[in-house]
Amino acid sequence: MSKSTSPYWNPLAPDQGHRWRWLEGLEGQVQEVILSHDPATGEITRLTRFLPGADTAAFGGKAHDFPEEILIVSGRLHDAAFALWLEAGHYASRPPGEVHGPFRSDVGCLVLDISFPQRQAEPPS
Repeated sequence: MSKSTSPYWNPLAPDQGHRWRWLEGLEGQVQEVILSHDPATGEITRLTRFLPGADTAAFGGKAHDFPEEILIVSGRLHDAAFALWLEAGHYASRPPGEVHGPFRSDVGCLVLDISFPQRQAEPPS
């Protein structure tokens, strides 16, 4: 199977609100909408929306054993692991194991992220 495809659509349009889902444990703060997914590899492209005042401190920082890419589309997001405010245009290509977060947003933030779970980090030899 390959990554899902779709014709043009606008996930930010008001009539697409039904596609957004709250992230577990962050209801009322952080939502996601899946743009594309490959069930065979787990690769996913999504938008993550942090509402104003969102704070993931209760979950601490996290790391994955696979790479991911993120692009801040709008708003701003504070990444405590880097002590850095990320604003529209900030991009990162995270290697496996890189700690990021927790996150907070004062004005809200929209993030495009692509995860590559099929590209697991090589175990140490």
